[in-house]
Amino acid sequence: MQGGKFLKEIKRAWKKFIEEDIIQEDLVRPVIYKSWQRCKEYGVDIKNGLGRRADPEKLEQIMNKNKELLRVARPIMENLHSFVYGSGFVIILTDDEGYIIESIGDENIKEEVERMRFTIGSLWTEEEVGTNAIGLCIKENKPIQVVGAEHYCESHHPWTCSAAPIHDDKANLIGVLNMSGSCHKAHKHTLGIVVAAAYSIENELSLIKSHELITTTVNSISDGMIIVDKNYKINRANHVAQRILKVGEDRIIGRDIRSLLKDVVFEDILSLKSSCLEKTDCDFIVNGNRITCNVKITPVKTDSQLIGMVIMFREMKYLHNTINIVTGNKASYTFDDILTTDPRMKRIIKDAKKFARTRGCVLIEGESGTGKELFAHAIHNYSNRKDGPFVAVNCASIPRDLVESELFGYERGAFTGAVKEGKPGKFELANGGTIFLDEIGEVPLDLQAKLLRVLDSYTITRIGGKYEKKLDVRVVCATNRNLFEEVKRKNFREDLYYRLNVFKVSIPPLRKRKGDIKLYINHFVNRLNKTNFSNKRVAPSFIAYAEKYDWRGNVRELENVVERAYYLCDEDVITEKYLPDEIRYYTLFEYKDDLDSIPMSIEEAEKQAIINALIHSRGHVIEAGKKLNMSKSTIYRKINKYYIDVNQFR
Repeated sequence: MQGGKFLKEIKRAWKKFIEEDIIQEDLVRPVIYKSWQRCKEYGVDIKNGLGRRADPEKLEQIMNKNKELLRVARPIMENLHSFVYGSGFVIILTDDEGYIIESIGDENIKEEVERMRFTIGSLWTEEEVGTNAIGLCIKENKPIQVVGAEHYCESHHPWTCSAAPIHDDKANLIGVLNMSGSCHKAHKHTLGIVVAAAYSIENELSLIKSHELITTTVNSISDGMIIVDKNYKINRANHVAQRILKVGEDRIIGRDIRSLLKDVVFEDILSLKSSCLEKTDCDFIVNGNRITCNVKITPVKTDSQLIGMVIMFREMKYLHNTINIVTGNKASYTFDDILTTDPRMKRIIKDAKKFARTRGCVLIEGESGTGKELFAHAIHNYSNRKDGPFVAVNCASIPRDLVESELFGYERGAFTGAVKEGKPGKFELANGGTIFLDEIGEVPLDLQAKLLRVLDSYTITRIGGKYEKKLDVRVVCATNRNLFEEVKRKNFREDLYYRLNVFKVSIPPLRKRKGDIKLYINHFVNRLNKTNFSNKRVAPSFIAYAEKYDWRGNVRELENVVERAYYLCDEDVITEKYLPDEIRYYTLFEYKDDLDSIPMSIEEAEKQAIINALIHSRGHVIEAGKKLNMSKSTIYRKINKYYIDVNQFR
């Protein structure tokens, strides 16, 4: 506590400065007399010293800006006041500018506090009220105690004020904590108490900021996160976890994690037998719902003591999406990529667009090379599932024993050679999108029954699995067979046929829409020109020959022939001479019936007759001989004589 002698001496020193402008440096601290000098320069009235009140709008802005500081400081100020209760002290909190935003004090000094405007909304800077602990603390940015006549204004002389700055986590001044009372009760320990309280406020603000940062970080993670203590109780679940599990924070905090993840052996993790556990297919059971996720569980240790676990997880559908992106399970074509001038094809495309908007199964029939897969891609991209996966499966290319596991997946340990963690099937990967079953007619009969069950309920059970998984998938099938005929022959289940044949797309072969041949030839050549930075074109004779040919391989065969001719031709114009012999010979046979009108020798006529017969028999020599009434030995001899390559007709 400051003695009466000090108070009298500092009073005399103050009068000496005010009346004679003389500083007694042996009595007045430098920080104080420098403040007095500034106050004199500011023109502060020593008889005033009343805080200037902020207008209501300004005060509202100040209070809103400092909500967090107020929320943290109030309980600390109340606790501090409980220690000095009844001693006549008032505890003040200001913002960084010096505006008072909170005041807690004894009832017996309220009248004096009001008189001096030492209340909420008043500004207590050095410029406004002269030398005081709050203003000087802001000016110096350090703790300060001002006692008695050290105050510049005479009305403050009965007071002692101890103030300490409050900083944020970047050391910026955000406020001042002050404790004021009678100067006769001044003690250097008072400043220490205020400094400790200000430090507590800073620490609490820092903890809140750290907590907010951690919370923001946890909630910004794209995976679900659950934090569990060593007693298996859930302490925190981020927003993603709540969304995946479809449960609010109040319904999950405090729950035993073992009730949600029943097939995880947590004891192994808590006993430090395992540093980390990763499970590809792990089921959360929440309110009776089964949510399959990819889970990673990591123990949390402090000083080698296990204090809990962090569980990171992501729904399997997101993992499936990643797999689909990596494996290219995406539809590449649209209806705009299907070129045609044929009225029938245009009608088929129009109907296919209508089918695309539904969920029903689509069966695409057509010969090899007609563009069945192109239609499947287009149907997916025209549907409301276009943003989902498009998983294509060639049923003919999968070994018979693996068809079921490929389509429906399997659990771990389902059979010898299975992937350790199990594997999702194509139907699961297509969830939310479309599965395209190409060559559906090649699916074995025993598996057709399982496929029918999937299409009836849209649920699948993995091989070795214990429960069904509900799917949202659209099925598109394709075949080059006549499935109806296959049903008659008992090669395809009738019930499955009708289940698949909700909407049928029958693509006509190229020989039945010859008007498209010229369109396709020009399209293929233009595409090759862009790739090769060239400007080739096709001769009318090339197109004429192509339009007369049968094209058993359809558009695919035509594309291959055009590409072959393009690269064989060194000129700018691709003529018919770059067509394969079988196409040119086929045309001669089909459209030049009056062979007498063509001048040729007997040997040339015989050679042409053999070629025509081979064309009709698709290179079958004995059958060609029968058409020409030649024996087997004779036709082989003639073939060798005329150097005819039989393979080009097969």
